[in-house]
Amino acid sequence: MGRPLKEKINDLDLKNWKEYGDLLTDSLWLINERDKTGAHNNQYHGNFVPQIPHQLMRRFTKKGDVVLDAFLGNGTTLIESKRLGRNGIGIELLPDVAESARKNINQGELLNNTNDAFTDIIVGDSTAAITKDKVIDVLHEHGRNSIHHIILHPPYHDIIKFSNKQEDLSNTGTVEDFARRFGDVIENFVDLLERYRYLSIVIGDKYTNSEWVPLGFYLMQETMKRAPNLRLKSILVKNMANNRAKINQEKLWRYRALVGGFYIFKHEYILIFQKI
Repeated sequence: MGRPLKEKINDLDLKNWKEYGDLLTDSLWLINERDKTGAHNNQYHGNFVPQIPHQLMRRFTKKGDVVLDAFLGNGTTLIESKRLGRNGIGIELLPDVAESARKNINQGELLNNTNDAFTDIIVGDSTAAITKDKVIDVLHEHGRNSIHHIILHPPYHDIIKFSNKQEDLSNTGTVEDFARRFGDVIENFVDLLERYRYLSIVIGDKYTNSEWVPLGFYLMQETMKRAPNLRLKSILVKNMANNRAKINQEKLWRYRALVGGFYIFKHEYILIFQKI
């Protein structure tokens, strides 16, 4: 029968809801600077701001829950999961990036973290069945059978080339191939997600040949096609302030926009689904 729909999925005491003024509840997220405290850094091009997993985990998980990040990168999600007392499993395709993430997660304030949360990093391809098997092995090792929240922050297609590996989504030839491979990730892990729990996708759009390519909508549609048991709950728009490629070039980009008849990207999407 599954768990009751109204079973509590976070640690918020809503009798004192006014105390959570830092929790975002609007669909427009204005985050002007990434959190650089503790183990967080901005050395890896492609990191997303730590405030995103922080907000998502506080809203959609409890202490002791298990969070899966299938595109771990430099470890942002697992740093936040450890800070918040959530257990974290991260999957990273590139061994050197995985090792960097491992160092970040096991340094500074996190080294003596008292939340007693586990963090495990798997080097592998998130579309592959063998990687799912490794996630299941990690869950069983810790006496678990399921995931309580999935966070997916894939490459924005080919905007940044992260490697020469064929399995790397940044090397997919077309947007359709990119969406299809992303759909493989959804199918690989959605059955591990507990019923009534949440899956979040962080994605931006891109320009190709002077044409706006709505990556966010491609992935939204692919997700709904691959997992009809996921219900779209929210489409959030986060401002993309202090973009590394545009820092100190605001006037140049404004000129280019006026000349080229386009608008400058200042947003990313956070797509939130609930499993039903």
